[in-house]
Amino acid sequence: MLLAAITALGLGVGACENTGPGANANANANANMSEPRAAATPTATPKYTEEQAREERARAKENKETIGDTLDDSWIHTKIVAKLIANSKTPERKINVDVVKNAVTLRGTVDSAEEKAEAERIAKETEGVQKVTNQLKVVAPAKPANTNKSATKTKSK
Repeated sequence: MLLAAITALGLGVGACENTGPGANANANANANMSEPRAAATPTATPKYTEEQAREERARAKENKETIGDTLDDSWIHTKIVAKLIANSKTPERKINVDVVKNAVTLRGTVDSAEEKAEAERIAKETEGVQKVTNQLKVVAPAKPANTNKSATKTKSK
């Protein structure tokens, strides 16, 4: 839609620059077209439905998350979870997202302070969010136990 608007604007500006001797002839020819030009119609933005909100609440409940009763709360939850999944700096499945009355609470554990800050930034920058409470806990990942100790030791005589 934006591309169509830019193209139309460019064509309109180009037509305005026609100041030569035949400029009026072109304007008159365009005015006398027998078929009207089709106007660009905007593409409808998909609307978030109550059905989608019910499905999102059910998914959230399975993950022990809370979503308020409004469409806004469900839509905010959907957007934040999608952003967390898409962001390689956040472990989405370790982060619970609660949304009630446009207020977001982040719960769970993350591996670093950077992940905690990134999750909070994502929530705060999401359209419709009025407040973010970050209850994420930073817990360094456990180092894998070395089960083959004999291979790492050197024999001494």
